[in-house]
Amino acid sequence: MTRILRIDSSITGENSVSRVLTGRIVEQLAANGPADVISRDLVAEPLDHLTLGAFADTTVLEEFLGADTVVIGAPMYNFTLPSQLKAWLDRIVVNGRTFRYGADGTPEGLVGDKRVIVALSRGGFYRGDSPAAGLEHLETYLTGVFGFIGIKPEFVAADGINMGPEIKARGVETALGEVERLAA
Repeated sequence: MTRILRIDSSITGENSVSRVLTGRIVEQLAANGPADVISRDLVAEPLDHLTLGAFADTTVLEEFLGADTVVIGAPMYNFTLPSQLKAWLDRIVVNGRTFRYGADGTPEGLVGDKRVIVALSRGGFYRGDSPAAGLEHLETYLTGVFGFIGIKPEFVAADGINMGPEIKARGVETALGEVERLAA
């Protein structure tokens, strides 16, 4: 049985595009065979910001390590990720568990056998030659963090969701098409 961990971090509840995408991704993955789905809503049940004492609780880390596939809803807020998602990441990037430093100081990721699919939602356009491309710190950040622990994440993006209903609809439709491809 496949274990799927679903992480949602959008503050917009039922109006959340990233939650629509994570729901569809999980639905498609679960349709491929028996699946145990664990959901963590970082808004409904927020994690405290990281403190030294929080390292003693490895619940979030063990949940992450126990999953075969992790599906993350990541809306872009002010050019980067929500603080709720950052608090979750702080608990999974752990020296000696998900990465280590080699003798020469080079980091080595220890979690390369896990699939991570990230559902991005962004109010504007931040790819390629977009005038705002230099302000994109969501996909680039998540690529770096997951790369650091040995994972090459896959991305599905709904762009332009704050640029009017027609552009939003096209962005969501494009992302849902990508979901079909990734979840196959």
